[in-house]
Amino acid sequence: MNNSHDEPYVSFVIPVYNEESILRPALAELIGEVDALGFPYEIIVAENGSTDRTSEVASALCEQFPQVRAQHGPEPNYGRALREGILHARGRMVVCEEVDLCDVDFLVRALERLETRPVDLVIGSKAMEGAVDRRPLARRLGTRAINRLLRATLGLGGSDTHGLKAFRREKLLPVVRACIVDRDLFASELVIRAERAGLSIEEIPVRVRERRPPTIGLLRRVPGVLRNLVELFIAIRIRGR
Repeated sequence: MNNSHDEPYVSFVIPVYNEESILRPALAELIGEVDALGFPYEIIVAENGSTDRTSEVASALCEQFPQVRAQHGPEPNYGRALREGILHARGRMVVCEEVDLCDVDFLVRALERLETRPVDLVIGSKAMEGAVDRRPLARRLGTRAINRLLRATLGLGGSDTHGLKAFRREKLLPVVRACIVDRDLFASELVIRAERAGLSIEEIPVRVRERRPPTIGLLRRVPGVLRNLVELFIAIRIRGR
């Protein structure tokens, strides 16, 4: 199926960093499954600062699959890559995926809700009842810890912020543009600002089993997460922005 000549219904945004070993098989599997659903789509591979051959693999995939587009950032920055991918998306619906997950079951369930209910944003929660999280223990504990911090400091109303999301592009674009942090907490700020803007949000449980260890270690991310958290607390709670 060739979707290159159709306006996409769905834009997939997938940030990638040092993923040369799994990028091609992960996208080939995603393309095969989404083609079977029969709607036009695009996949934005938001490569950011990779030091391996990820950029070359992404460019080759663009040549092989006309529905794939690649963006390249100069440094490892998950949040900035995700933000830029969303801002350049053309689809009516945007799905934020992870290259080691590419969960089509989440896609189908999320689109059903966006099309049939007054819902603007669907979040795939790893922490709510019914979810199955098979990541390493340290990763599961890290998710719980940051979610507790977000609830205590910024009033997060849901159970999870980081990972799979699907939303109406026109509804979330103003929220994306209002976000002030990047890196790991961009996804969390996006959800919190969507809540504060009064958008309709629904969480659905997901099954998570990673294909490979994280490309950036958990402990290396902690200082940046805490800096972003302080910045957000000052902006939202003190300055009311």
